[in-house]
Amino acid sequence: MTQALVNKSEGIPLSIKSSAEFNAWQEKQSDVTKNWLKSLSFEGRGVLLVPNFESGTLSEAVFFCNDTNELWSCGDLASQLPAGTYLLNNDANTNKLVATSFALGAYDFTPYKESKPVSVKLAIADKALFDEVTTYVKGVSIVRDLVNMPAGDMMPQHLAEIMSDMADEFSGEFSQIVGDELLEQNYPTIHAVGRASANKPRLLDLRWGDKNAPKVTLVGKGVCFDSGGLDLKPASGMRLMKKDMGGAAHVLGLAHMIMAFNLPINLRVMIPAVENAVSDNALRPGDVIKTRKGITVEIDNTDAEGRLVLCDALAEAVTEKPDTLIDFATLTGACRIALGTELPGFFSDDKSLVEGLELAADDVQDPVWHLPLHKAYKDLLNSTVADMTNCASGPFGGAITAALYLQEFVEQDISWVHFDVMAWNIRKLPGRPVGGEAFGVRAVLKYLQNKYS
Repeated sequence: MTQALVNKSEGIPLSIKSSAEFNAWQEKQSDVTKNWLKSLSFEGRGVLLVPNFESGTLSEAVFFCNDTNELWSCGDLASQLPAGTYLLNNDANTNKLVATSFALGAYDFTPYKESKPVSVKLAIADKALFDEVTTYVKGVSIVRDLVNMPAGDMMPQHLAEIMSDMADEFSGEFSQIVGDELLEQNYPTIHAVGRASANKPRLLDLRWGDKNAPKVTLVGKGVCFDSGGLDLKPASGMRLMKKDMGGAAHVLGLAHMIMAFNLPINLRVMIPAVENAVSDNALRPGDVIKTRKGITVEIDNTDAEGRLVLCDALAEAVTEKPDTLIDFATLTGACRIALGTELPGFFSDDKSLVEGLELAADDVQDPVWHLPLHKAYKDLLNSTVADMTNCASGPFGGAITAALYLQEFVEQDISWVHFDVMAWNIRKLPGRPVGGEAFGVRAVLKYLQNKYS
């Protein structure tokens, strides 16, 4: 929430210290302050408000946490301070961590309720640092906003408007292929998944940057609502399916950061945007589709639709031989079973890319976990009537088989990584409210910055 940050050099002094520093800090205080601390029984944990004992106003605020180098230590700070503007006065690295988690902790999704004015703000004197942090916060907030938006207001046509506006903001180029045009231009699986909806399926395409620079292509799953199709989900499984366009949200948030930081790359962003609905022309179990690449796919389950829309987009993406190809998708419940909801899994056979991602993730405290593309499981996608099925018939290894399905549409010489993400916080954590969430986006941005800057 960028409104929680201001670029100014005045405000109530705010210091962030570790609890281990409390005793040394206390020894430097006046006798009056020491006596006051004793009366509070303050032991060096949490927010300490130090008054001006003559005027009765707030002199400074000190926040004692376990570790000043931990990103989310200050994630709840915005809700713990009284109204006012606070000036950070730590070193630049600590200020960056504090400001990022402070602002993300202040995030609130308000389009459908009365929004309250931001009463607690954080002042950052350094303009370059302020711009950097607000770019991070804006990118994550884009992901959260898009995922949190009710499906009725976030259908393929709405994603198209958002992507077009983003292209305009950064002087990029936007195009889209809509409805039956998908068949005319050979995107049959995107059309097949989305044809049952009154909201026409489409392939959204954004291009930006120096055409002579290394090409980086992002692909995001844009299933704006997933009923499961004819293999209808139960009510409990359908409740949060507005978040099934979380992959699209991730690549849009990431693209915004890439363009705002002006990374020296040739960026392409592709989003196959559909609603997986039920109608008389809905895709059926047992149907066979010939994909854009020419591979025929037997539909084992219409609820395994995300990989279907992605495969045509990936098949198009590889024709331009991108230097790096990255896809994000809320693809499988199996990945959540394996890693839980807060740790995104990623798949890649490119050892250099894997190592670079893991280092970047550690650097920016945005954890990701490498999972195997175990080739032996490819047999689980065998079909007796087509080249392959869209999913295995059993529940085991589902995240791996989904990734193996996608890999069939990516050439071996392409540096490719697939992210399987939850896109949703099921519990409140410091800096991370319940609702839409960006997973792995900051890690990927750092990887791209390390590789191309």
